[in-house]
Amino acid sequence: MTEFNPWVKPLNRIISEPSPTGGKIEYEDFDCSTDVLSSLLYTLFQQNWHQVGVGHIVQGSVLELEFNAPPKLCILYDGYLTVAAEGWHLHLCIEANLGGPHCNTPLELRKQRQVSRAAFYRRFNAEGKPRSWGIQFWNGADEQLMTILLPNPLVEGENLLPEGKPDLSKLELYEELRDIYVLGNKPIPFHKNPLKHSYISVCTSSRCLPSQKWQPVYDALKTAVDKAGLDVEVRTSGCLEVCKLGPVVFYSEDRTWYTRVNPDVAEKIVNEHLVEGNKLTEHSYPPVSNT
Repeated sequence: MTEFNPWVKPLNRIISEPSPTGGKIEYEDFDCSTDVLSSLLYTLFQQNWHQVGVGHIVQGSVLELEFNAPPKLCILYDGYLTVAAEGWHLHLCIEANLGGPHCNTPLELRKQRQVSRAAFYRRFNAEGKPRSWGIQFWNGADEQLMTILLPNPLVEGENLLPEGKPDLSKLELYEELRDIYVLGNKPIPFHKNPLKHSYISVCTSSRCLPSQKWQPVYDALKTAVDKAGLDVEVRTSGCLEVCKLGPVVFYSEDRTWYTRVNPDVAEKIVNEHLVEGNKLTEHSYPPVSNT
């Protein structure tokens, strides 16, 4: 595992694109490695959810979403960051999407899905004045992914402020993040990847009948983890891609899936795998051959 580096190396790459209606968009590219993106996105969604919006902007269509409360979920699973808000959720591929326990995602598709370019941007009008600020992501096929909409000093709620009277305090988040991720003047404020805290999760998907018996498994995991004093989060999750073999448990630290887990097996998973480092081969998935 690569050691976490809190200093982002500047790319020193600025790209300007003319706007079809006059003006331009100025992009300042920055490192889009997993640790860097994880730190930035955690800062945005977990610590500054009340200041940011999420959008998808193309010619002829604009989608804008905002948070009304802290996200219910912010998790990295199989390369995808999942952020769940009240009534909506998002996925963004910031690491190789291997494709579940069988690693079914073809190599070319992995490259296409993952963020391959990221940039802070400013949109300028025809008079050369900046009008909006944000962060843009692209995938491996150079297609625009989601846009992070940062606070706009020219807007209050749904209304434009009077010309010449911007609320410049709203630029503080943009300037602080740009200083860290574009210019490299300050370190990332984490000592490790904030999205890679160890967790063990239980599938609660209704797709398969066995997984509906997840609660006793969850309780057993939680009790065993607490008793062992482990710094491992016990959580529930959606589909873990091993349908009809539930209850299914996933351990993030080494990407291990367990199937047909009952409370006794859950306790063994914690005591033998998480504590001692020995996997339970009889419940591992894909099945482990004894030959």
